[in-house]
Amino acid sequence: MSSSSVSGTDTGAGGGMARGRVVAVTGAGRGLGRAHALAFAAEGARVVVNDLGTGPDGRPAPGSPAARVVEEIRALGGEAVAHAGDIATGAGAASLVECALAAFGRLDTLVNNAGFLRDRMLVNLGEDDWDAVVRVHLKGHFLPLKHAAAHWRAEAAAGRTPDARVVNTSSGAGLAGSVGQGAYSAAKAGILGLTLVAAAELGRYGVQVNAIAPAARTRMTEEVFAQAMAAPGEGEFDAMAPGNVSPLVVWLGSGASAGVTGRVFEAEGGRITVMEGWRRGPTADAGARRTPAEAGEAAAKLLAAARTPQPVYGAR
Repeated sequence: MSSSSVSGTDTGAGGGMARGRVVAVTGAGRGLGRAHALAFAAEGARVVVNDLGTGPDGRPAPGSPAARVVEEIRALGGEAVAHAGDIATGAGAASLVECALAAFGRLDTLVNNAGFLRDRMLVNLGEDDWDAVVRVHLKGHFLPLKHAAAHWRAEAAAGRTPDARVVNTSSGAGLAGSVGQGAYSAAKAGILGLTLVAAAELGRYGVQVNAIAPAARTRMTEEVFAQAMAAPGEGEFDAMAPGNVSPLVVWLGSGASAGVTGRVFEAEGGRITVMEGWRRGPTADAGARRTPAEAGEAAAKLLAAARTPQPVYGAR
């Protein structure tokens, strides 16, 4: 079976928005990834649940969270398989695509979600910690995207143009920065740039690429932002529940989102925001090279006319 969508199977309601699609979700053993996997399965998708089974700092943890999520999906009548490969390696990312094809004969949607934290202030941030965070978040987005895109390009070349989707996971830290999270913020900002390039390059192959910047209670956030992520009282809306983000991810990963690509969405509780990114603000052109003093005078006038930047998370 090809990776092209079956007409009329992706846009139904009542448990069918993702019917007929095969969805791979990275880092799906817990938190947001688990919520996404369950939500896709509830909408009729067959799911490849990827999780390396590491702790929140990226180091090995006991048990197989991917297998547990697969069991949850199957217990609810859905179809899923576990994948435990390291998607920040070429072999692991390639095997994720191969797992989907071997189990279900196709791949329609890739949700890049895997990540962890090793927070330090910049002067205390070790090179190894920087490399580890950037590797999992940024390289761990690039490699699955690369291998999935190669598959979809081959399908398009064979005359089976896909109706494919990629949903990348950035963060408010990538949009605005976050004190004590230099590596994480840089990696999440890089994911935004990767999303824009991928959307521009892959549209010709029938692939749409978007990104979300979610806020939810996960292993990564419940300690760093303990007060903001605290569970509410009984009967109150749990705005930080990971499952609140998943409906948007399902829609972006389904055929219902046709025509939406190269976009970034914030998602938190019941709120969805379309981010407008870097847009040119006030500008001045002298038509010739300026002196440093002239450049400074022009910049000061432009700054006075510009909007105040969004503050960095955690800044005082």
